[in-house]
Amino acid sequence: MAKGKSANITGNQLEKAVQTVLLGKGFEIEMYRKWEKNPENYGKELLLKNVPFRTIYGHKGNTEFLLLSEKYGLRIRIECKWQQSAGSVDEKLPYLYLNTIEAMPEKDIMILIDGDGFKSGAKEWLRNAVKEKLYTTEENNDTTVLVFSLAEFFTWANNTFN
Repeated sequence: MAKGKSANITGNQLEKAVQTVLLGKGFEIEMYRKWEKNPENYGKELLLKNVPFRTIYGHKGNTEFLLLSEKYGLRIRIECKWQQSAGSVDEKLPYLYLNTIEAMPEKDIMILIDGDGFKSGAKEWLRNAVKEKLYTTEENNDTTVLVFSLAEFFTWANNTFN
């Protein structure tokens, strides 16, 4: 199997894990573009998929999820990155990080990053960039970015939605 196809299948498994966890916590799952046409037809605890935004390059981009919870007062964009074997996902982490602080409209963003194929230092760079709020300005310093492994996401979900 080609590396790209293997990484894609595993990336899809990461997304499925997020959906399974949140479905188990009572969230309804729907495509963003279907929901946005008639949001009144849905409940207030939602996990929306394939959520658009305008990238730092001015292009159309999509994020895997937008978690909306009236009960818990949450509006969190969720981006999933999986790297099982050597590839180029880790080289996209600075671009992803800059999009979180400059382009994504939500003020709360979660990056799920997992897999053992990232280059040495890549995940640590991302976690440090978030912790140190690298490249932020007064205008975008109010964005909260969380970086979790899948196990850390499980813990967060269990603690948040008890």
